[in-house]
Amino acid sequence: MEMTEKVQSILDYGEICDHCLGRFFGKRSHGLTNAERGRALRITHELAGNTPHAEPVSEACWICAGEFEMVDLWAEKVVEALAGLEFETFLIGTKVPPLMAESEEMVWSDLALRDPEPLKAEMNREVGKAVSARIEKPADVSKPDVVAILDLGAGTVEIQINPIFIAGRYMKYERGIPQTHWDCRLCRGKGCETCNYTGKQYPDSVEELIGRPLIAAFDAENAVLHGSGREDIDARMLGTGRPFVMEVVTPRRRQVDLAELEGIVNASAENRVGVTFSGWADRKTVQSLKSDKAHKKYRILVEIDGSVSPEELGTALDQLKGVTIQQRTPKRVSHRRADKVRERRVIDIEYGGVQDDAFFIDVVGEAGLYIKELISGDNGRTRPSLSEILGRDARVTSLDVMLVETGYDGE
Repeated sequence: MEMTEKVQSILDYGEICDHCLGRFFGKRSHGLTNAERGRALRITHELAGNTPHAEPVSEACWICAGEFEMVDLWAEKVVEALAGLEFETFLIGTKVPPLMAESEEMVWSDLALRDPEPLKAEMNREVGKAVSARIEKPADVSKPDVVAILDLGAGTVEIQINPIFIAGRYMKYERGIPQTHWDCRLCRGKGCETCNYTGKQYPDSVEELIGRPLIAAFDAENAVLHGSGREDIDARMLGTGRPFVMEVVTPRRRQVDLAELEGIVNASAENRVGVTFSGWADRKTVQSLKSDKAHKKYRILVEIDGSVSPEELGTALDQLKGVTIQQRTPKRVSHRRADKVRERRVIDIEYGGVQDDAFFIDVVGEAGLYIKELISGDNGRTRPSLSEILGRDARVTSLDVMLVETGYDGE
């Protein structure tokens, strides 16, 4: 079908504005707006048919009902909705009523059009240009700070504020603090007498101790911690700290000095948790952090039943060094982990000294190695174990994570 025939077929559907007529051929002939393209097609069709020129009535367009005459109005609505927010880049999105979408898709299908541009794409572009001119900030299709959603059916604008990500490392100096918020096991976060109506299983978490100052600084709704693994609640995180990314949810402010914020977090955490921020991050950083399998170094204090000399202990530890351990899911985590056997390697293990009747042991293990079970054997679920090699019960009485070594360095 020739283009003039296609134009005639489109006009036969009913009154149509130049914007919508041009959009049906929107990917042809660069350098024109859709309105210019539509006007040119209309005039060419009239010349070919020797018919009088007739200006379209935009409000009567059977597809958009005159929406493109309201670009400036939509731009003003967006600017008003963005008032009070800190941002550098934005993006426009559009919710198109089903009837509008179905109408243009019907024409695409009926006429086998190959070069159309959807109505929402033109609205996004045209309103975006109008907003950019008003606020003197650029649109960014890849990583906008905020997204303004035009709802053509409701006539409203919804603002979506994209999160901020901050990378760093944290230290946990106090035992008994979980990494992330836990809902109360009884009420599941609703609040009950057992949790003193807080809805929390534990009063604080690393996530909350870091997150509360961030929520205040960015005027945000929430802050979520993404860590490179996690330490047990009764373990400390010392040494160089654990890599993490903090996701600040719905921040109304974005211009915050990270060095100053780091000091505020450390002061408010009262030596329970400490952080060093390495810089701004993004969602890809979170994905890299989660996918990176880190080696970890632990310092543990071990009690052993009966009399054991440092030499005997050292000989037993040598039998674990470099060995691949078979670990069935420990009993203590079986309620939340799949019951299966995992293979993890002990990269290094050394005797580190004595304290009273207990021994310090330094362990470097692959990601996912259960250290407590490496010592106790977990009733035979972990093999080999220190208990099995010594032929007597051994148990970890304290555990500190000293190093989390990843390919991701938090930068």
